[in-house]
Amino acid sequence: MPHRQKLKENGLLALVKYACIAIMYIATAGAAQAADYTGPLFDAHLHYNQEAWDGQAGPHPVADVLARMQQSGVRAIVSNSRPNDGTKLLASSPLTRQAGVTVVPFIRLYRNRADYDSWFRDESIFAMVQAEYAKGTATGAFKGIGEFHLYDSANANGAVAQKLMAFAEEKNLAVLAHVDDVAIDLLMASTPSKGQKLRLIWAHTGIAGAPVARVDALLAQYPLLMGELSYRPGLTCSDAPGQSRLCPEWRALLLKYPTRFLIGSDTWVNQRWQYYDELMQGYRAWLGELPADVARAIGWANGARLFDLPLNP
Repeated sequence: MPHRQKLKENGLLALVKYACIAIMYIATAGAAQAADYTGPLFDAHLHYNQEAWDGQAGPHPVADVLARMQQSGVRAIVSNSRPNDGTKLLASSPLTRQAGVTVVPFIRLYRNRADYDSWFRDESIFAMVQAEYAKGTATGAFKGIGEFHLYDSANANGAVAQKLMAFAEEKNLAVLAHVDDVAIDLLMASTPSKGQKLRLIWAHTGIAGAPVARVDALLAQYPLLMGELSYRPGLTCSDAPGQSRLCPEWRALLLKYPTRFLIGSDTWVNQRWQYYDELMQGYRAWLGELPADVARAIGWANGARLFDLPLNP
């Protein structure tokens, strides 16, 4: 090959190379500068436990938590508490209506911490759930059951666990369950429809880190299964500047099932209340990486549809 022609081709290759680098830089810079999601948020996993309010003399009385929700743009919450008095307090307070926050009340199975390890076989828990459901709250009916934990998935076969799943499906109550992927199948099997009609919100979408492929398979198998994303391992990755971004496999899953995911604060200890705004800002940052319609679905609309709230609050 003549020397001049070789130089010319090398020059063209170099131009192509630098053009590709430039395109990658622009794309990366554009993604890095993606605007945060600014729409309303639906907090689908919130606790207002006794240590937070403590007869309204605790560190986070109603006015305090509502101010945090307002500051963060949270317009609706799934509330559950230990005991259920915290949720009733939030649901009935005139401050809640003034703040423009809708409370979707759930019946929690825990009267105290001892119930965490035995609820699935304790008949008094089933009686308590039935009584709470019959009474409702000052502002309306309970809409769901949970959050509950199963530290051993086999306990999903407990007599009370099975009865509660059938009861939830019968009454069209959503279920918020902190369980592994094995327990999802077991809980679904206890319903008359074998999980085809149960509205189950999978807390943390598996806090133990079920593989994305397994999450995908469960979403495909159970049409009303929803994944709640607090504490979810592997959801975000740190990029070079130290920013948290959606990990590629999770971005792909969210785009595949844009109507099946929810966000939540999981204010299970008071420290989570202290960082409530930061938690919500974290969601806004990675939601901003998604197409606008998907971001709004996960941030607000999926929860709104699930509980018949306005899509444009």
